Amino acid sequence: MNTPAHLSSSPESGKLEKTHLRLGFVALSDAAPLVAAKLLEFGHAHGLTIELLKQPSWAAIRDKLLSGDLDAAHALYGLVYGVQLGLGGPQTDMAVLMVLNRNGQAITVSNRLAAALDEHPTLPAALATLGHKPVFAQTFPTGTHAMWLYAWLASQGVHPLRDIESVVIPPPQMVEALEQDRLDGLCVGEPWNAVAQERGVGRTIAYTSEVWADHPEKVLASRRDFVERYPNTARALVQTMLEACRWLDGDEHRMEIARWLAADAFLGVPAASIAPRLLNAGADDRRRPVRFFEDGAVNYPHPSEGAWFFEQYARWKMTDWRSDFLQIASEVNQTALYRQAAATVGVGVPAQPPVARLIDGASSPGGQT
Repeated sequence: MNTPAHLSSSPESGKLEKTHLRLGFVALSDAAPLVAAKLLEFGHAHGLTIELLKQPSWAAIRDKLLSGDLDAAHALYGLVYGVQLGLGGPQTDMAVLMVLNRNGQAITVSNRLAAALDEHPTLPAALATLGHKPVFAQTFPTGTHAMWLYAWLASQGVHPLRDIESVVIPPPQMVEALEQDRLDGLCVGEPWNAVAQERGVGRTIAYTSEVWADHPEKVLASRRDFVERYPNTARALVQTMLEACRWLDGDEHRMEIARWLAADAFLGVPAASIAPRLLNAGADDRRRPVRFFEDGAVNYPHPSEGAWFFEQYARWKMTDWRSDFLQIASEVNQTALYRQAAATVGVGVPAQPPVARLIDGASSPGGQT
């Protein structure tokens, strides 16, 4: 009789239950940790061989995680939580293994809306000049981009459920949609905001770090049963990604990863379009730098930060308000696994979540960790 995979080893044994992992990503600059982990083979030191699989959309990431075609993936924080609640697909118990980055997203508007904003003092007044119901794109119904967009619109006096039409477009298709005059605005990760501006089809007017300074963004995600069946492998994967995030801390390495990301196998846009908004140099209070590591301060999956997304789903009538949002986040976010992995590679664990500055004036999201 074959021993079930989840019984064939234990955390104490250290033996990896699985050594070849299929990881998915979407063509975005913040897929950099996965690309660095693969090209520099950080996994080999931890017994892993990584296969990277580029996906056309977040829906494809979701579907292949749920089907088992992917072991884990670069994923929108909110995608994982939506699936956990059964909002963004069939309800499935999910796992957030770690945070991959903070910041690095933006809101870009069409040239027509940008010109209207130059002439009118408020966003509602500018939108009123368009002569149609404004159309804004985000990348997944429960994803981070939808939540940043809705929070930003609300802060400008625009109700995201009544005053605009919200549509889903995969990140690599955003610029083309803007160029074809199908959109008035969009929220997406880089480099697509930069590409739109460089091609002269739109203007970046806000950064998601203005909605929540140093917000968590992409996570390393899997189904919950991946962690349960392969605990040592999951820990080794987190160790590998922490090594990759640590490597990405300096601008010298970010210039290097920008050149790698430019390949068709990854983003397929010039490195000159990727690098400026990936580098720490040139960032300011509005466009805060993309953060990948910073001695591990970036990567701990604080449940209290995650609970913010559940609160937004309730705010925008995607689900009912529940008193157990923090508990659900604590079950999804694999903090014990993360702590084990971090200790093994000499990465500290922050005692508290960073103090959040939110556009609605709140001082911190969710409850306490």
